[in-house]
Amino acid sequence: MAEARFDVLTIGNAIVDVIAPIDPGFLEREGLSEGIMHLVDAERSAYLYERMPADKRQISGGSSANTAAGVASLGGRASFVGKVADDDLGDVFADDLKRIGVHYGVSRLSDGPATARSMILLSSDGERTMNTYLGACHQLTTADIKEDEIGAATVTYMEGFLWDPTEAKKAFVMAAHYAHKHERAASFTLSDPFCVNRYRDEFLDLIRSKTMDIVFGNVEELKSLYQTDLHGAVQAIAKDAELAAITMGAEGAMVVHQGEIITVPAYAVKEVVDVTGAGDLFASGFLLAIARERDFRTALQAGCLAASEVISHIGARPVADLQALAAEKGIAI
Repeated sequence: MAEARFDVLTIGNAIVDVIAPIDPGFLEREGLSEGIMHLVDAERSAYLYERMPADKRQISGGSSANTAAGVASLGGRASFVGKVADDDLGDVFADDLKRIGVHYGVSRLSDGPATARSMILLSSDGERTMNTYLGACHQLTTADIKEDEIGAATVTYMEGFLWDPTEAKKAFVMAAHYAHKHERAASFTLSDPFCVNRYRDEFLDLIRSKTMDIVFGNVEELKSLYQTDLHGAVQAIAKDAELAAITMGAEGAMVVHQGEIITVPAYAVKEVVDVTGAGDLFASGFLLAIARERDFRTALQAGCLAASEVISHIGARPVADLQALAAEKGIAI
């Protein structure tokens, strides 16, 4: 096996988060339900973008891109694969990854939809109302999956949301094939209970067929996968998965491996400001520790620590130096 160039390579939807505070009447005027994620088309996306306050922030996001950012903040070598267009928001996305040290070499989409964006409207109480246009990110294909890059990553990690577009699904399976061909690990996250409900049988097949070596999820996603309570779901995934990492919110996280269950508590946070990205950042710490052959308890602690940082502020990317934070807490990733 050749020496790895990346600790973790992630594949997923490349989305720019456009975040702005709004006045109390904005949602009602625009016919939006507070706290809901709305999928919007290009026209609606442009309309809302123009009507958002001028002080909006534009930050590259997307679930597995957030994970790559966390790996880099922890001092790991990260790479991301996802599709953006050759436009201004595509520049924002690519520049953000370059600035934080995440390798990104995917060709831009020059003829097609615009870069995906999520207009995130912040109410005065901190509630987030999201309006997401998926655009270019749904144009990921097998042509974007490079065997030499997958083979150079100790662990490849993919998001369940990739299972929606047909071509991205093919890319997902190809990436897992390349990882195993080069004796690397393939992993994925269940992403969302609604995503699990759409693709339950296919996700179970990915796990049971050992196409995926590691599966990530939270309690609700796991219960949705097996359509049972938490105890039953844990027992089921213990039989099906090589390795499962399950987040439990304020209760911490658990690993399920060969019939053994290991749990760690969550790290205390002075104030939970925004839980967006908690699962993404948990995956950062856990994956980097696994890539570096640390034990499961250390991997869980690293994941919980990264998650605790991201929920303490607005935005789904770390703002603190996670490597320094891990050292301060005595976590040897």
